[in-house]
Amino acid sequence: FRRAHTLTVLFILTCALGYVTLFEETPQDTAYNTKRGIVASILVFLCFGVTQAKDGPFSRPHPAYWRFWLCVSVVYELFLIFILFQTVQDGRQFMKYIDPNLGVPLPERDYGGNCLIYDPGNETDPFHNIWDKLDGFVPAHFFGWYLKTLMIRDWWMCMIISVMFEFLEYSLEHQLPNFSECWWDHWIMDVILCNGLGIYCGMKTLSWLSLKTYKWQGLWNIPTYKGKMKRIVFQFTPYSWVKFEWKPASSLRRWLAVCGIIFVFLLAELNTFYLKFVLWMPPEHYLVLLRLVFFVNVGGVAMREIYDFMDDPKFHKKLGQQAWLVAAITATEFLIVVKYDPYTLTLSLPFYITQCWILGIILVLTWTAWRFFIRDITLRYKEIRRQKQEHKNERDKCLSNGDGLSSIVDEQNGNRIRERKL
Repeated sequence: FRRAHTLTVLFILTCALGYVTLFEETPQDTAYNTKRGIVASILVFLCFGVTQAKDGPFSRPHPAYWRFWLCVSVVYELFLIFILFQTVQDGRQFMKYIDPNLGVPLPERDYGGNCLIYDPGNETDPFHNIWDKLDGFVPAHFFGWYLKTLMIRDWWMCMIISVMFEFLEYSLEHQLPNFSECWWDHWIMDVILCNGLGIYCGMKTLSWLSLKTYKWQGLWNIPTYKGKMKRIVFQFTPYSWVKFEWKPASSLRRWLAVCGIIFVFLLAELNTFYLKFVLWMPPEHYLVLLRLVFFVNVGGVAMREIYDFMDDPKFHKKLGQQAWLVAAITATEFLIVVKYDPYTLTLSLPFYITQCWILGIILVLTWTAWRFFIRDITLRYKEIRRQKQEHKNERDKCLSNGDGLSSIVDEQNGNRIRERKL
């Protein structure tokens, strides 16, 4: 059925494209015709992938919706590879084919400067520093972290990523002026108000989804119009609920996986700022917004595939396709940044920042070694000592009661077997 459906869709699309090309006079503009041909090729690929691609872990609102974003991931990755293999000048000028206003160097906005919350020197508006920082990125921070919480489904991991990114902004403000912010902009407006409120609302939504009764009924089997409308709205909620329990300290494998997830998240966040810097895109451009919408849709699927692979590796023998594509896209974006502006990335960190990062890495490695190696060896040694002490007490008790030597030998053999198994 799916194959017949695919052939029907492709046949209709091919007829439509053929009508456009045969019965419409082709403009004598090479650039316009090239763009139109590329868009038509992408549409044909998306139509094929929506019906033929492998289903992911989500089925709401429809599996075809998530297959569409999987195909968009492939198209975006191919676009990034194309940009990667261009010269710096050609790659920046190529963006003019998408938007003629691009391809022009832009100044970076500095959010630092005067960091007084109350400025007595400005009698007309002493709180002007706060109003200057309240731009369109404030609600974007809130909604961004609300959606990230729905993807990660863990409070402590979201808070770690939020705080770690602020430390990254402190560390890299000598490379990008956009990272230079006031202390209260970092910790009060970003971490507490925007990010913290978004994480809180996200966790409340997750709590509601976990308590919701998932009992689906056919739309035409519902007698009332109110019930039908409610069923249509619930079509955009999950089919069933899976609570994410990452348990990073349960094993070394899960700990390394969680650290890898946090690293990829932070790298994707940094790519947002560095890509628009090296490709000369203004922060409010629609391409920046489309990239964030793209990552919101593919990130949720990738996180579910990663969790399924970690939680039950016997059933999910390999990592999901969307997770691999997200990792490849993040790595390709970073390679573009490295190629297009290596000078900015190689600006050395201030000495005190380097010391802080070295100290943090040493602390993490020390805790890892203690938790998964030294602690386990210590606990195993204490357990063996405890069993030996119990065996000695039982032997002394048997001798004091006058029992035979055979019982002692049997107990010794049993203890040796238990120690060997331990």
